[in-house]
Amino acid sequence: MYKVSEFSRMTGLSKETLRYYAEIKLLEPVYVDPSNNYRYYDNGSYLVGRLLVYLRRFNFSIQEMLTVVQDESFENLEKLILAKRQGLVAEIERIQTIIEEMDDFFEMGIGEDNND
Repeated sequence: MYKVSEFSRMTGLSKETLRYYAEIKLLEPVYVDPSNNYRYYDNGSYLVGRLLVYLRRFNFSIQEMLTVVQDESFENLEKLILAKRQGLVAEIERIQTIIEEMDDFFEMGIGEDNND
């Protein structure tokens, strides 16, 4: 089993994040020592912790992450990631359109000082 500090280094999740995830029951320690309240995690916790790091990077909300973790079979994980990917692609296209509109705006000379 791993103490919080060691588990934090292993997963890349801060101690504060681990405390918060435990509060909201996203990633709970497998054991809490009743004598000192030290929290301990195991290898299964490590896999979930690393998954959560990726889900955060993939812009999943806390609620979406809870949904993934509560579906212990991870049956819907691929669908959720693909849907998130599709949303990012749509956002990229939206931003690219704005950039093209900006370029068109400047090409029209609107941004220049036309005092003829």
